[in-house]
Amino acid sequence: MQEIELKFLVPESRLKGLMRQAKVKSSQVTQLAAHYYDTPDQQLAQAGIGLRIRKENDTWVQTIKAAGDGIAARLEHNAILDNEQVQTMLDDNELMPDLTIYEDTSVAPALADFKLKKLQKALTRLYVTDVQRTTRLLTETNDDDINSCIEVAYDQGEIIHGTDKTQRKIIQEIEFELVSGDIDFLFMTAKTWCKRYKLCLSTVTKAENGGLLINEQDHSPAVDADLSQLQVDKDSSAPAFIRSVVHNCLLQILPNSSAIIAGSTDHEHILQLRVGIDRLHAALKAFADFSDEINPEWLSILEQTANLLGTYYQLTYIGSHIEPELQALGAPAVDWTTDIEDIKITPINTLQANDFQITLLELIAFTMSDPSIEPHTDQLACDKLAKILTKQYKKCIKTSKKIEAFSRLDDNDDIDEDVIDDSQSEDKLCNHLKELRYVSEFSIPLLSKKKSKKKTRRWLKRLAKAQAALAQRNDDSKYHAFYALKSATDTNALYGAGWFAAMLTDDPTYIEARLAKFRDSATFW
Repeated sequence: MQEIELKFLVPESRLKGLMRQAKVKSSQVTQLAAHYYDTPDQQLAQAGIGLRIRKENDTWVQTIKAAGDGIAARLEHNAILDNEQVQTMLDDNELMPDLTIYEDTSVAPALADFKLKKLQKALTRLYVTDVQRTTRLLTETNDDDINSCIEVAYDQGEIIHGTDKTQRKIIQEIEFELVSGDIDFLFMTAKTWCKRYKLCLSTVTKAENGGLLINEQDHSPAVDADLSQLQVDKDSSAPAFIRSVVHNCLLQILPNSSAIIAGSTDHEHILQLRVGIDRLHAALKAFADFSDEINPEWLSILEQTANLLGTYYQLTYIGSHIEPELQALGAPAVDWTTDIEDIKITPINTLQANDFQITLLELIAFTMSDPSIEPHTDQLACDKLAKILTKQYKKCIKTSKKIEAFSRLDDNDDIDEDVIDDSQSEDKLCNHLKELRYVSEFSIPLLSKKKSKKKTRRWLKRLAKAQAALAQRNDDSKYHAFYALKSATDTNALYGAGWFAAMLTDDPTYIEARLAKFRDSATFW
């Protein structure tokens, strides 16, 4: 069985109002006591699998969950256990799940990489949960007389370490699960509650939270882009292709966003979230004609979010990374604490914004919608990609040549105003290169031929090096601006301002050489 659900964290300020909606006359309250199992080195968790035995009021149920078909989808198998047998095992402290029941079920493929007998022997109880769940049903009948039903479940309780009961983690979350009918009703309801109670999406399961508890971690590691999970082929239609691309971007965005929403200030979470948003923005911009369901407003919201994250990241990166490096070179210390505290919009504030959370919901819904009912479903994505890549490539070459032309001008040369405007915008070229890189990475599985894989890798490597060189220069320019501004109130910052000023006046041949190699490389499409 596949369950489709959306999970949100509940802000304390909105809890009372939300509970008034959750605890209605028809709602039910259930005590859930669950035992979670894995190997000591957490092999199941690494495979995205959760295994538990849970008491639901008076019934014991063994449940396994694994990744499903879609971001909001999970494979789930439930087996009702014999209460007397469970009680006997509990009395003997021998309660363990039985893996043989999954041999001919829908979750069997998720366990295919394991030897079940060996896995069974290695299982141990890692943690338990003690949760009070309040549930209510919401129903709707649409114009086509289709009855839709979702379950709203508010969970409040804690996760308890399996061997050390003093180690605990609070749970306070709400889930919306589609019971039957139209998936659009699920997303419509979630958006309504999200707007009303400022809910924030979270992909962190109870099993993942339990793993964090026993590993003494607050948050899971940051998630990088993983193009191996991009499910496209040469026969992908344009609507199916853009959905797969968006899905791939969300696989990077959602875990990092969830960690920040839960309180992480880790630089890597912020960086990888920013990268994920940039990838998504580039895809939606380049492939806008691949689907009629793409909302143009997504682009502006994603761009605003990325910019806010970037400003915070740069300033905190100065304090945590650049300052120690400069001080190791003999620079006087500069305290950036007040500057960071004065930032009015922090990453968590940025992500809690309703428009960003609604955009995430709409993007998830988009990836789970049916591409076959779109007008463009008969158009192959590969037939359109070469034209898109060529257009983006030409923008990069044109801007690059203008910058090169400007760099060769003497003080006495007549200067074309158009050349000045474009040649001084290395940031523009850096963005062009970045967009081309992301769009190319999405397109390669459809356009690259086996014989030209080496050529493709070489071209992409040269593009990445050119973009990285320009990105470093742009970063240095921004860090110079931070130190120059800071020096007005703290003379110690003059060292950093001078350092980055020198970096910016270094011989530009390093960047020019990488741009030249990129321009001289034959494209792969």
